[in-house]
Formats: sequence, C-alpha cells, structure tokens
Amino acid sequence: MNKLVDTISNSLRDILSSGIKILPGLLIGLILVILTRYMAQFLERLATQVGRRTIRNSSLKLLLSKTAYVTAWAVGIIIACVVAFPGLSLGDIIATLGLGSVAVGFAFQDIFKNFLAGILLLLQEPFRIEDQVIIGDYEGTVERIDIRTTKIRTYQGERVIIPNSTVFTSAVQVRTAFDYRRTDLAVGVDYNTPLPRAKQILQQLISGVNGVLEQPAPEIDLLGFGDSSIDFVVRYWTSPQQKDVRRIQTQAVVAIKKAFDEADINIPYPIRTLYFYDQQQFQDYLPSASEQNK
Repeated sequence: MNKLVDTISNSLRDILSSGIKILPGLLIGLILVILTRYMAQFLERLATQVGRRTIRNSSLKLLLSKTAYVTAWAVGIIIACVVAFPGLSLGDIIATLGLGSVAVGFAFQDIFKNFLAGILLLLQEPFRIEDQVIIGDYEGTVERIDIRTTKIRTYQGERVIIPNSTVFTSAVQVRTAFDYRRTDLAVGVDYNTPLPRAKQILQQLISGVNGVLEQPAPEIDLLGFGDSSIDFVVRYWTSPQQKDVRRIQTQAVVAIKKAFDEADINIPYPIRTLYFYDQQQFQDYLPSASEQNK
C-alpha cells in the first residue's frame, strides 16, 4: 500500500514540476498570441492603406488586407507553439501542416478550386465591380467578387451567386468593357417606298436622337428583301450601360415611327393572301370521257 502511495505522489510531483517548467513557455506563448492579434490588425490596416494607393480593384484590395491578416495570425500561432512547447520543432509543425493539407484538400477540393479561381479572377481582372456581364444564363451587374463566389445583381433586382470556378471556366460577355456599345435596330418599309428617301430619313433621324454618339457615326444598311418588306438595319452607338441602351432604343423606335408617318412611309406587317376558287371548274384530276368508256 505504501509503495502505491509513494508511486502516486512521485507521479504527481513529476507532473507538477513539469508543469512549472513549461508554465513560463505557456505564458510567453499566450502573450505572443495576444500580440499577434494586435499585429494582425495593424498589418490589415497597413495593407488596406497600401491597397488604396496602388490598387484600383476593390476586391483585390480586400484580398490584400485579408491575406495580410491571415498570414500574421498563421505566423504568430506557429511562433507561439514553438515557444510554448520547446520539444516541438518548426519542422514537425510544417510536416503536420503538410499532411493535414493533403487530407483536407481531398475533402474540400471544390472549396479550394473556387478559392484558387477567385484569386485568379482578382489578379487577372477580366471584369470589375459594377461591370455588366453575361455569364451562362445570367445577366446583370457585378456586385462583389469574393474568394469563393461572384455575386451578380440581375436587372430584375435579383442576386445570383455563381461559384468562381464556374465563372473562370465559362465564356463571360462583358457589356461595359468599353466606353460605347452598338445597337442594331431592324426597320422594314413596304416595296413602294423610295429607298434613298427612306435611308436619308433614317440617317437624319437617328443622328438627332438624344444619347446617340456622333463618333462612331450611325450607319444605315439594307439587309435585303423580306416577305412583306424591304429591311433596313439602323446601327448606332451609345454608352454601354443597359439602362441607357434601353432608353435610347425606345426613343429611336418612337422617332422612326413618327417620321415615317409624317413622310407617308408604311412599316408593313406580315401579310398572307388566300385564294379561294371552285374546284369543280378544274377537272384535271378526273379521268377523261374516253378513259371512262374503256
């Protein structure tokens, strides 16, 4: 019995002495963690200020500040672990992180794929915040490019969240990539219309519509002969924003209809002519009298 008590007391003394030995390291590690918090906040503010001066893309600024914040925490925690546990070497920590990253990578490969695609989108800048884009079946204004997803606000006021990997591997149509954008407006006139006169009216009219740019200049082209009309196409340039394109197109349609009415030019609609006749007058499909007598 005495041996058991002695064994327990010796074990407790060893544990207590070991705890006392590692207590300074634990305290220093805790202090380093607290200092890491303030250092991470400082580096985040510093990265934000640097980003405002050197980077135009707001999402890339956010990426820079968050990267500085996470990096500071990672480095601080590793240093605190090495100080708090003297037997733990930096190589052991790196090896553990390496093995863990492989296992986590298999489990969360979709998340990492979107993460890497988000970084590439932020670095390459195929489009920016407030650009109007078409991605797959979705069209709208880019609200935000996060690390994992891209958020689009549709013209109907809905939010669409698309994974960055989908955005990165899809064809993206950026409607506001340039300073101006062309609209092709089809117009038909009836076959009795003098074509040079109709073209002149369209040219003068479209140039006077508010919002149509002088350069590049509007163009009037003849497409060809339609079923019920001779078809023109009015090509003009406006600012690239969707609301401006729609507003100016409405003004152009109203102005063309008014000008054609004043010039007595008809805009025809599809016409189908049906002929009715008495089939009894046509006996070609019946056998002749001589054939009937046979």
